[in-house]
Amino acid sequence: MNKAIMIVGVGGQGTLLASRILGSALLSQGYDVKVSEVHGMSQRGGSVVT
Repeated sequence: MNKAIMIVGVGGQGTLLASRILGSALLSQGYDVKVSEVHGMSQRGGSVVT
């Protein structure tokens, strides 16, 4: 069964860092990991999805 994790937050909350840390940890455990980021408005307090 495939499972997906989505980390969502507001710019400045560390969502990009959290996704990189979680992705690295899962990758080291042998999971198939893909990380993508959308952060066009993050500099203005807008949403960030990784």
